[in-house]
Amino acid sequence: MQITDVLSRMGGIQSMARELGISEQEAARGADALAPAVLGGFKKQAQSQPGGLDGLGGLLGQLGGGNLLDDVLSSQPTHVDRGNQVLGQIFGSREVSRTVAQNASSQSGLDPALLKKMLPMLAMLVAGYMSKERGAAAQASPKSGGLASMLSGIFGRRRTAGAGVGGLGGLASMLDMNKDGNPLDDILRMTGQGGTEREPPRTGPGV
Repeated sequence: MQITDVLSRMGGIQSMARELGISEQEAARGADALAPAVLGGFKKQAQSQPGGLDGLGGLLGQLGGGNLLDDVLSSQPTHVDRGNQVLGQIFGSREVSRTVAQNASSQSGLDPALLKKMLPMLAMLVAGYMSKERGAAAQASPKSGGLASMLSGIFGRRRTAGAGVGGLGGLASMLDMNKDGNPLDDILRMTGQGGTEREPPRTGPGV
């Protein structure tokens, strides 16, 4: 199951469409184009965090946890500054966010300016959903692997030899544009930042 399908079932795609003044079909198309880079950003964070996916879970809590999801789903305007903080953490710079939007525009046919507005909201939806599911999984089965098990369920991880990449299993293949491990690496190369060196995460506006 794609993460955008999950978010649509929860009303996230509909909420973004309503707030941005676009159709649900356009919102879904934009989210499909943006999601791989967003998930790639979280993947890089999981690889760099002490404790891997558990460390990522702690970071999600610091960024706002499940409240990020609730913020977007609320009937009130989304506090996109919170989404920009998430983007600042996973992308590191505004330039990367702009390139993500441009790349998604070429795939979806949507205006990059619209996608730049959608990006922090999508980041909040994904981060908030992962945080909520992590908590629910931990309560249901403390030994089930928490966030790792949740991600496996969302992305249908295949338990095959050599499937693990940085502790993320088959998630890596779904996130990859050119089979090098992470689509965000391609984005980083577009911005001249490279995809192999991990820069210290920076907080601040994402777009």
